[in-house]
Formats: sequence, C-alpha cells, structure tokens
Amino acid sequence: MKLVSWNVAGLRACLKKGFVEFFDEVDADVVCLQEVKATKGQYDFHPINYNEYLFPAKKPGYSGTLIYSRIEPLNVKYGIGVDKFDDEGRTIILEFEKFFLLNLYVPNVKRTLERMDERMEWENYILKYLKELEKKKPVVMCGDFNVAHTEMDIKNAKQNIGNAGFTYEEREKFTRLLDSGFIDTFRYFNKDLKDAYTWWSYRKGVRERNIGWRIDYFLVSSSFIKAIDSPVIYKDIYGSDHCPIGLTIK
Repeated sequence: MKLVSWNVAGLRACLKKGFVEFFDEVDADVVCLQEVKATKGQYDFHPINYNEYLFPAKKPGYSGTLIYSRIEPLNVKYGIGVDKFDDEGRTIILEFEKFFLLNLYVPNVKRTLERMDERMEWENYILKYLKELEKKKPVVMCGDFNVAHTEMDIKNAKQNIGNAGFTYEEREKFTRLLDSGFIDTFRYFNKDLKDAYTWWSYRKGVRERNIGWRIDYFLVSSSFIKAIDSPVIYKDIYGSDHCPIGLTIK
C-alpha cells in the first residue's frame, strides 16, 4: 500500500503546475493533501477509481484537507471534535482494516507567534485523540506539521531558533509526540541524513540552493514500524513551496 502526502499550497494552483502528472506517475493507493484552499466544485480533478474525501475550511480560500484513496476505508471521520480546529478543515481520519490513517494540517503559529497558544491547545487535543485511536489499532499520520524537529531538519538552525516552526515550544511538543510512542519514519530509516527537506521559501534561489526545512512527516505507532518500508522525499517535484513525501506499508 503506497501512501503520499503533500501540502499543495492551493490545489487549484498546483493543478496548473504539474500535480496531475505527478499523481499519475507516483501511482499511490492513497494521496493525502493539505492546504487545499478549495470547496467542492472549485476544482476539477476527480481521478477514476479513487474515493475522494474533502474537508474544507469554513473560511473561503483557507486551509483544508483532502484524501484520494483507491482503497475504500471502513470508516471516515472529519475533524477531532474541537470546533476551532475542525472549522479550519485540518484533519481527516480513515479507518482501514489494520490501522487508522490521519491526514493532518497542523496550525501555523504565524511569523509573530500570535497563534502559539492555539497551537499548544492543538498539540494537547491531538495527542489525546491519537492515544484513544491507538487503543483500537495502530495509527499512521501524515501531513504538514509546521515544525522542524531538530537542527538536522533545517538548513540554518542557529539563525532560526525561536522563529515560527523552530521554537522550543513547538519542537518540545513534537518530542513529546515521539516519546508517547510514535516514530518519525523518515528519520528512523535515515538517522544521519542531512539536507533532506520538504519546504523552501519562495525567495529567489532558496530552493535551488536547498536552504530548506523538513516539516512534513509520516509518523506511525511504534508497534507498526515493522510494516513500514521506503520513506521517500520527492524533492524534485515542484508545484508548491512543499514537496511530496511518501512511504509504503508492506
């Protein structure tokens, strides 16, 4: 079972920048998208033989998640039961036979850190929600987590300490998530690999020089790690300020 995750920074824009070609070429069983910025009827990509699950934000042109799945899930749930985050379309949960899959678009604290308190609330709610799911079966979660966890996950670490996406608060919450029993699959298979990033600023030359951050992840319950194979970063795929990531479930 091949999974792909991508923050498309607006699906309608990404569709004009090679999204369809990548979708066809990667041939994934499940494709999870974040920051879709569209409601039903605003985009025209509906691939044959895929089930489609859209969770748009109430605010037009903002946030939102979408999953294309060739495999029909046992159940589908939209949101984690917290209105302030569910109104932004941040979470879709699919239940498959052996695991739960969560597509997540984690709140950005913003450049001024004005959403830090809300971000900390999110972290508490989502961890509680994940641990409840784990009582039933393992969890696989993917998406834009809006945090570079360690200095290995960001090009200019020292200069960015305290900046949005690399604050001690955000990084500590990510550590807590891992300590609670989840595994960062890419780092598990690539313990010492540097310069592996998933997001780059749009500023001229930044992506070409690979001045990036790794803020998109596949995390899995530790009990499920033996089922995971081949985490990948599709660094050469453009169309967004993020690139897609993927893995295979054996």
